[in-house]
Amino acid sequence: MVYAANDIQRVGLVGGGVIGTGWAVRCLAQGLDVSMTDPGDGVEERTRADIERIWPVMEQVGLGEGASPDRFSFHPTIDAAVAEAQFVQENVPEREDLKTDVIAEISRHAPSEAVIASSSSGLLPSALQSRANGPERVVIGHPFTPLYLLPLVEVMGGEQTSSETIIAAAGYYKRLGMRPLHVRNEIEAYIGDRLEEALWREALHLVNDGVATIPEIDAAITGGPGLRWAFMGIAMGWHVGAGEGGMREHMKHFAPTLELPWTKLEAPPFTARLDELVGQGCEDETGERDWREMQARRDQTLIKIQEVINEYWYPEEEDGWPPITGVS
Repeated sequence: MVYAANDIQRVGLVGGGVIGTGWAVRCLAQGLDVSMTDPGDGVEERTRADIERIWPVMEQVGLGEGASPDRFSFHPTIDAAVAEAQFVQENVPEREDLKTDVIAEISRHAPSEAVIASSSSGLLPSALQSRANGPERVVIGHPFTPLYLLPLVEVMGGEQTSSETIIAAAGYYKRLGMRPLHVRNEIEAYIGDRLEEALWREALHLVNDGVATIPEIDAAITGGPGLRWAFMGIAMGWHVGAGEGGMREHMKHFAPTLELPWTKLEAPPFTARLDELVGQGCEDETGERDWREMQARRDQTLIKIQEVINEYWYPEEEDGWPPITGVS
């Protein structure tokens, strides 16, 4: 048995940084108690400062009952942070050995009914749960940044993960205002990152071959397909764009191009030259703007985009979003 979503009042976070802070803000904004631990120097101070900085954004989005930054606490050890947690989210660096060790320790101290979710962006849960007490309650819960605003979270179980855990984790994330996406088969990098990686590799080839600069690559997305992708995705964008015949008509015209060598797929060698082109390109696009200013602009843009999407494309909250099904 694991805690049901509505029974969760305290969340334990193991690991701070961008991801841990994002989870803290999202949970606090929904009126939950949050306890965090991280062995790094100055993590508590940075986390509290970041929560304070981001909180006005959450006030703008809308707070749940009882929401308050005062419900955040920081602890020196894992056992103290998770002892009373009904849901634990692990956010340590992306190393399989480290995550496996940390999840094993979490499992020794967290309540036996608590789901243990990893924020891993690509590791396999079967490996991460291999030394845990109660491996059936270990699951992947992979978010996207900025975590406190973006709703997508990928949920994937390992060989020993129970259906109950997957359903409970999905319910908990929905309670946080997120959209859980069930990754049905255990694969590295899951769904979202695989799609992003494919596009990134092609972008690196275009930069490496002198076809386009980083600002031009970004412009090719933000001025065209990226606007559609924000609410339609790639398939539905083509389906609607093809007119009356939909995707079947689109494929009739464009399927033959699938056999043409338009894309590279494999990443180019990462050389010092490519490193400089990418780094300098991002700095050119940034200009004189401070990263805090850019994050603030990004957050406001994401808020407005989601307001428009909710009003015009998803007039009902669950409309068009795939449910968690096929779990056995």
